[in-house]
Amino acid sequence: MITTSIVPIAIVIVFAAGILIPLKLEDQKRLIAVPLWTTAIVSVLSVFFALSLHRGGAFTFIGGNFIVDQLSVYHLFLVNLVFLATGIFMQDYFSKAALKKNASVFHYRRFSMLWQGFQFMLLVVILSNNIGLTWVAMEATTVLSAFLIISESDSLSLEAMWKYLLVCSVGIGLAFIGTILVVAAGREHSISENMNTFSSLSLHAGELNPELMLFAFIFILVGYGTKAGLAPMHSWLPDAHSQAPTPVSSVFSGVMLNAALFVIMRFLPIVEGAMGGNGDAHSILLLVGFLSLLFAAVFIPIQHDVKRLLAYCSVEHIGIIAIGLGLGGLGTAAALFHSLNHSLSKMLAFFSSGSIIHTYGTRDMRKISGLMARMPVWGSAFLVSMFVLIGVAPFSVFMSEFWIVKAAFDEGQYLLFGLFMLGTIAIFISMLKYVLDMLFKPGIEAAGKKEGVKTPDMLIIIIFISVLLAAGLWIPSPFLAFLENAASIIETGIRL
Repeated sequence: MITTSIVPIAIVIVFAAGILIPLKLEDQKRLIAVPLWTTAIVSVLSVFFALSLHRGGAFTFIGGNFIVDQLSVYHLFLVNLVFLATGIFMQDYFSKAALKKNASVFHYRRFSMLWQGFQFMLLVVILSNNIGLTWVAMEATTVLSAFLIISESDSLSLEAMWKYLLVCSVGIGLAFIGTILVVAAGREHSISENMNTFSSLSLHAGELNPELMLFAFIFILVGYGTKAGLAPMHSWLPDAHSQAPTPVSSVFSGVMLNAALFVIMRFLPIVEGAMGGNGDAHSILLLVGFLSLLFAAVFIPIQHDVKRLLAYCSVEHIGIIAIGLGLGGLGTAAALFHSLNHSLSKMLAFFSSGSIIHTYGTRDMRKISGLMARMPVWGSAFLVSMFVLIGVAPFSVFMSEFWIVKAAFDEGQYLLFGLFMLGTIAIFISMLKYVLDMLFKPGIEAAGKKEGVKTPDMLIIIIFISVLLAAGLWIPSPFLAFLENAASIIETGIRL
């Protein structure tokens, strides 16, 4: 198959060229434009994976170490979409705001190279069928993205970077122990097939040692859950989001958290299969998901930094995705749909907040007022993104959360429904108050010159809002069928 032999090589060549080209460039605008072109080309190449999947079903390549199925293609689309939109946004962002401290060619060159390396490793995580390679790629994303946090080179961003590096490295270390335990669970039963791939583990899940697999899942959940921002392992996330440049915060929240959760999705059916489908793994996910929702509900009301507010909002929504996965059935499809909704709305929220921070010169929401008068376009975009994130109808986040509520009712989980509603309502009230004060509270800032919006940013705003609204009102049947197929992989495992 041409796709399995040429497309992966082409993607590697594109990223290699994208990482090396900045070494020869001196112009700062061109250095920031290189990642955008890289992402655009890789996005086109990725379409061939989707076409091959549509024609012949799931397949592996490069010795069975990589896999393309509905679940990986769905997340591949998410990664490319987030990096493409953020790449467009950061062209204007870096020309005005970021890297203004020590804004040398070296800083832009380093950012461009690390950004593309980070994206490449995320794609490796998504496409990997080898559990060891998945772990290595996830660790690589930690190292590469850590230096993106300190792009503004001040003491607070340096502290945030070290906290991120330390906490996530500990988490990845725990994930490594879980990976070793998974391999041990297979070898104990003397299974002849190579047991280091998700596909082979799915095929022989019923033959794995159930006790070892349960312990393995706990380590895997805590380990990769740390990178996903699940509470109580989320301590790095507010600092990293608040101190990183806005484009970095966007990809962290939009895809990096989802990529870590994606790995947990790969292991979930294997663990459940090993334990005879007793639901223990789902129950653990429910617990961690509700802990995340609880932590967000407690900490969001006391935030004053707008980017820290969005960070705790990420903790909330990653928790909601975990709850959906824990419920299973309709909840699994809802979790996948919520991943897309959260990525789109959070990108819009970070783009808006980044522009607001640049104009007002502060992240303190108490010092931002008269936003609709000063920045009507970005203010409106911020308002809509917040409405989407807090689950206002008829936007798509409302729809995916409704699916989760329905899944809880279908399972007779009425207590879980009550806790879910209590947490989301508390967050709704807190976030709505912050937003209304920023937008409509009169202040001297409103007397400033109105800020315009460039055409590419305006297009992003219009497209994102339109998609988030349309997806809340109507879901095309082909997309729904694709979502159900991806959810079935999380429920039953990989079937080649």
